[in-house]
Amino acid sequence: MRPEARGQRPENDGANATLIDGVAVAKAVRADVARDTAELKAKGITPGLTVVIVGEDPASQSYVKSKEKASIEAGMKGETIRLSADTSQGDLEAIIDRLNADPTVHGILVQSPLPKHMDANTVVRRLAPHKDVDGFHPVNVGKLLIGEKDGFAPCTPAGVQELLVRYGIETKGKEVVVIGRSNIVGKPMAALLMQSGQGADCTVTVCHSRTHDLTFHTRRADILIAAIGKPEAVHGDVIRPGAVVIDVGINRVEDHTTPKGYRLVGDVHFESARRVASHITPVPGGVGPMTIAMLLKNTVRAARQAGA
Repeated sequence: MRPEARGQRPENDGANATLIDGVAVAKAVRADVARDTAELKAKGITPGLTVVIVGEDPASQSYVKSKEKASIEAGMKGETIRLSADTSQGDLEAIIDRLNADPTVHGILVQSPLPKHMDANTVVRRLAPHKDVDGFHPVNVGKLLIGEKDGFAPCTPAGVQELLVRYGIETKGKEVVVIGRSNIVGKPMAALLMQSGQGADCTVTVCHSRTHDLTFHTRRADILIAAIGKPEAVHGDVIRPGAVVIDVGINRVEDHTTPKGYRLVGDVHFESARRVASHITPVPGGVGPMTIAMLLKNTVRAARQAGA
């Protein structure tokens, strides 16, 4: 792993920001998960993650395969339940009930998006909160907001916080601006960073599509987190010099010079931002790899709490 991923912070050379290597940090988190899994197995507990996917969405299928592979590589029990797109909501809920009652399953994730005839909110609420390792059940949302430590934070925001901690980036008292107010990233990201403790104690502003004078907010941010789903929307001229820039977005844009005819970019215009920021996450290779790593970390913690 690069030195900065172990908590050391090399100085910016004045030309380009230090890249925050999400691949290296995710690898380190997964190594920790494998170690913790081995310790639990020695006590007779094998952490188990079950992913349920409904339908044939290609991106979801690929993502689910990655989760199962990562679970098995860490020594965990990784299971995928694949259901046809015409599965009824009642049948899906019956499967969730069975998994809730299974003591060998410590984490349950229902892959989104679900078919249009299903109510995703009802499905999430059906999960046992102590097995909701994706952190979307209202009980876990509430625990996150009030600072209780036995719940689960959504994996992408938790991954962002892990990057900040492992790169030794000071957060205490810092001004953080989060662009985006989704339930998946923006809101839980703000809730995590306003808590007390390591990688937190921030003063947080959440901006969104109705924010007046967005630039006023971004230019005062010590840490700027972009999660709006708009390709390269945040340029370097709206970033405070020396700020830490975390780009959660991943967008496909046409590029006929590439073999696939497209390339992946974030919500931040990388080339202009890297000349201003002190640290920046690339896309791909920044926040993205952290999501599965934190899912595994949550599952191991769920297994530990179940066996306590």
